Amino acid sequence: MTAVAPPAAPPAPAPTPRRRRVGAWIAIGVALLMVGGIGGAISAANQWAARDALDPESAGPAGTRALAEVLRSHGVQVEVTRSRTTALEALNGGLATLVLPDAPALSDDALSQLADAADDVVLIGPRSRTLDLLLPGSAAGGFSAGDAVAPACDLAEAARAGAIAPGALYTPGSGVTACYPVDDGHGLLVQDDGDRRISAVDGGVLFTNEHLADDGNAALAANLMGRHPLVVWYVPSAADTDLTDTDPSLGELTPPWVSPVIVLLLVAGVAAAIWRGRRFGPLVAERLPVTVRASETTEGRARLYARARDPLHAADRLRVGTLRRLAGLLGLGAHADAGDIADAAAGRTGWDRAAVRGILLDDIPRSDAELVALSTRLRDLEEAVHAAVRPERSTR
Repeated sequence: MTAVAPPAAPPAPAPTPRRRRVGAWIAIGVALLMVGGIGGAISAANQWAARDALDPESAGPAGTRALAEVLRSHGVQVEVTRSRTTALEALNGGLATLVLPDAPALSDDALSQLADAADDVVLIGPRSRTLDLLLPGSAAGGFSAGDAVAPACDLAEAARAGAIAPGALYTPGSGVTACYPVDDGHGLLVQDDGDRRISAVDGGVLFTNEHLADDGNAALAANLMGRHPLVVWYVPSAADTDLTDTDPSLGELTPPWVSPVIVLLLVAGVAAAIWRGRRFGPLVAERLPVTVRASETTEGRARLYARARDPLHAADRLRVGTLRRLAGLLGLGAHADAGDIADAAAGRTGWDRAAVRGILLDDIPRSDAELVALSTRLRDLEEAVHAAVRPERSTR
């Protein structure tokens, strides 16, 4: 007996066009989801980066966790508060320094209430509103070039810290001590009212984790914030606001049915794009009812030129074609100047330069006989260039 080989497995069916289309749409959908996810992650990262600025619990470059640890190592208790109510409760417990970043979500009354509850106030990155409110007469005065400057003032804390490279500059009001002068501004403002002190400095440049170790930044921060055993570090946010006259959002201004209608329109638009954008199959070659030979087109155009009695226009057409072919033969490129082509042709063939320029540029035919003669000379010139460039082909 002879063994019978098992029948070969049938070949796998080729994917149908419909399956290919469905797979393509699935791939497009997955790609859109991936792009949306990446965009959302980038947006969230940017939001968190902005949220961590001057945050004493953030270890990022813009955070101030390093400064909080420096203060704790000097025996100063640092309490981080993220609401105005919690900050007021912490300040009422004893001698305390309030570290206050710029808080645009708080009203003037709320800022004054926080400052009045503290024994010392250190403004890190204040805007003009906060400066004028807590240091009357003071205002923002630009930015420094980044070079370290000496204190140049009688403030002991600044003298012990030494030189720093201030960021934002401020102009002092009446009764305010100004240190670290740069042009017309100063990098530190201090106002003492008995045992109470209010100071203003650009903490975003000096006190962040990225720059705390530069120059005398750490010493200045410890000297300004470590005068009392407790530091209450208020971290402002948009949610912690006492403003009641804020502008309404777009969702609050529109009726409740607008958002569902917008979503419905978007879904309808996507569905219409899928419906109208589907492929109808491969292109099909269609036989034309009439085929016009190139020679007939040329003869028809020649008759039109003859009827118009415009030999100069016809000569220009002949010259354009000859110049284009000569440029290719002489290796001058498609954008070569007509004069350069004429000079190159004369040099290659040995013809008189003025005669070649007359054939290709200057001679003006005024009759059909002159046009025919020019056409003959153009053909002779082209044959001469061809023979000079490719002599082996011209002799065959």
